[in-house]
Amino acid sequence: MKKVIVIGAGFSGIAAATSLANQGYEVTVLEKNATPGGRARVFREQGFTFDMGPSWYWMPDVFESYFAQFGKRPADYYELVRLDPSYSVIFGEDDVVNLPARMDQLTALFESMEPGSGVRLQQFLKQAAYKYEVGIHDFVYRPSRSVSEFMSFKLLLDVIRLDVFQSFHQHIRKYFSNDKILRLMEFPILFLGALPQNTPAMYSLMNYAEIELGTWYPMGGMHRIVEGMVQLAEAKGVDFRYQAEVKQIEVKEGKVCQLVTTQGTYNTDVVVAGADYHHVESRLLEPAYRSYSEQYWESRVLAPSSLLFYVGLSKRLNNLQHHNLFFDEDFMPHAKEIYEHPRWPTKPLFYVSVPSRTDPSVAPEGCENLFILIPVAPDLEDNEAIREKYYQLVMDRLEKLTKQNIREAVIYKKSYAHRNFKEDYHAFKGNAYGLANTLTQTALLKPSLKSKKLSNLFYTGQLTVPGPGVPPSLISGLVVAKEVAKEFS
Repeated sequence: MKKVIVIGAGFSGIAAATSLANQGYEVTVLEKNATPGGRARVFREQGFTFDMGPSWYWMPDVFESYFAQFGKRPADYYELVRLDPSYSVIFGEDDVVNLPARMDQLTALFESMEPGSGVRLQQFLKQAAYKYEVGIHDFVYRPSRSVSEFMSFKLLLDVIRLDVFQSFHQHIRKYFSNDKILRLMEFPILFLGALPQNTPAMYSLMNYAEIELGTWYPMGGMHRIVEGMVQLAEAKGVDFRYQAEVKQIEVKEGKVCQLVTTQGTYNTDVVVAGADYHHVESRLLEPAYRSYSEQYWESRVLAPSSLLFYVGLSKRLNNLQHHNLFFDEDFMPHAKEIYEHPRWPTKPLFYVSVPSRTDPSVAPEGCENLFILIPVAPDLEDNEAIREKYYQLVMDRLEKLTKQNIREAVIYKKSYAHRNFKEDYHAFKGNAYGLANTLTQTALLKPSLKSKKLSNLFYTGQLTVPGPGVPPSLISGLVVAKEVAKEFS
């Protein structure tokens, strides 16, 4: 059997490893950290279980499709519940909108905010459904290594119908004018890493995913997905090696021949790098074998980083749902402080997840588990004083808007930001989400999933195709595995 080494046990690395092992390759996964999951790791303190990163379970069909490739279902590994309301948006004091899961209720909500918008929502979603079908079930599964992949007449028509060359900002305003509705519909774009003005309208497919397919939660936490994927991978024969950080990639005659790690050396026929693309190129490879210059990387537009707080409370809270978006400040100044003039935000929007509202297992009885996220620009100065300033700022607004004292009940608190992303994942500039999904960083214009210099080195994850997010990362692993199998069958 041909030997494949996968660097990194994140979603994309595990997916690639499982697919290749299923096809008969001998696969070893080398993971820097002590546990799998990458940004989706978990930690436990004082009876609380904290998911460290992803907290939204969208696009359930992608997970169904993933497990089905191996004759399994998500239900074989974790229990899913659909959240209703899907999430809550806090626009100000006594100004809260809960997004219902049922379409008839959501249509009525839109109609109450803007007469006629209920019908226009249906029209918008009909077009978004087409984009989802083509975008998620076709485009994102393409390796984007050649223009010829996109040269069919049907695909050219699809590109036009997908609104690739129109901005999301323009597109959404064809349907709605109410400010609150616009903010509700634009919020998923924040996670794609660009202003709505710079994001292709194709990404209305995210609204379809959110509204039609629903917001779900795996009982036990998001890490249950990782546990299920690892269990499946091991059943297929994948060998996971933890605390085995790759320190050097050795090359001979245009091929990777050996990896030097903190646990020794590994020979291999193929390498799939699921670690940070920039780190692999700039730290593990000699300059002669790098596909992209440092100038290239500096010119890339990154998605945001995040300032995170994991908070355990000794009491239950009122006036919060499982997912809560705090839009009590203007979106545009914060967005510009992320994307156009990078700096710590003046009046940030923020997000609070309270998984203990749905899942009593993640907090001790009578307690509450809070995950707080502030999107921020990558590559900022990060120190404890700055983190504490923003913790107090968020708590001031959180207490005021939910009308309760929270700080007095805090029994556990941990922060996480740029320097942690760099330490734990070698994240380029401390980013949390990878490359922004701008038009000039889509498909063929992303860093290639195959090295331009080494014939047996491939890449997967959020800095290559198809892009950031958990479902795209799963797809990225499957796509790169298919490319490996084509060339090293």
